[in-house]
Amino acid sequence: MTQQPNEMIHALSYGAYAARCLQVVADMGVADHIDDEPVPVEKLAAACGADPGMLARVLRLLTAHGVFELRDAGYAHTDASRLLRDDHPMSARPLVRLTGLPVHLDGLARLQHTVTTGQPAVETFEPGGLWAYLHAHPEEAELFNHAMTSKAAADIPTVLDAYDFTPFASIADIGGGRGHLLRAVLDSAPATEGILFDRPVVIDTLGFPDQPRLTLRAGDFFDSVPPADAYVLMHVLHNWDDERAARILASIREAATAGATLLVIENVPDDERPTPAALTMDIIMLALTRGRERTAGELSVLLEGAGFRLTGMTETSGTMRIAEARAV
Repeated sequence: MTQQPNEMIHALSYGAYAARCLQVVADMGVADHIDDEPVPVEKLAAACGADPGMLARVLRLLTAHGVFELRDAGYAHTDASRLLRDDHPMSARPLVRLTGLPVHLDGLARLQHTVTTGQPAVETFEPGGLWAYLHAHPEEAELFNHAMTSKAAADIPTVLDAYDFTPFASIADIGGGRGHLLRAVLDSAPATEGILFDRPVVIDTLGFPDQPRLTLRAGDFFDSVPPADAYVLMHVLHNWDDERAARILASIREAATAGATLLVIENVPDDERPTPAALTMDIIMLALTRGRERTAGELSVLLEGAGFRLTGMTETSGTMRIAEARAV
């Protein structure tokens, strides 16, 4: 049935409560205490340090959204709730816990400040912005990094299935973090050399040195990046406003030869019909950073201003799209 207008407004108004229930359950690790058989709520509550009646009410709402299933013997898993287990190969638990951190919740609560002033909400309680906040809150920063690693683990297989990296002699992963994407790319392209480029604070704390076909380079992508045949920016540009994103692209263009390939891997919404997921992420970036989710048209303009031409858009089986550009 088509949702009535009042039902739509009510659902949107109260949607934060379902999200908060999901965050609480993920934080408490409830899903890890359910395996193949249903578990009584009393047993779940004892394992998680919760009140049985209160936990039951939270789980009951989540079951209405298809997360967990209530049976006579207790709560059982659905395909969705299994993603909240730590041992799931595509676990979403770190990402759900991330959205329940104070920086996210406070940023959401202060969203009106952003809408009225144009300043990220996070800057009302941390003038230095999100990255300064995380630096000052190492426990939250650790969870943030874990969440990004978890998301990458889910996104990387879809990228490798969609795009052939073998034609490139060398690939530089700019802002590549701990190298999960680049190492997977090198496994799929055995003749390709890789350069993992990130800030010194990232590179210096990696648990592995240079490896065959993989070189570690530290630096600032606003200033300069190493030369390569192809460059990858995965979940990087959307963290920055147009001015700073253009500076990153300019640094890459300064290092790239004419004809070099640039791959921007992000949520790239359609210009005419962006998905709700992409639009939601855009609001998250609005509240927490000075970045944004750019449509294909907006990204094309940004690339052209830095000396690149958008030449193609590759779909993946996930939420990511691969925007391919050439240095001109």
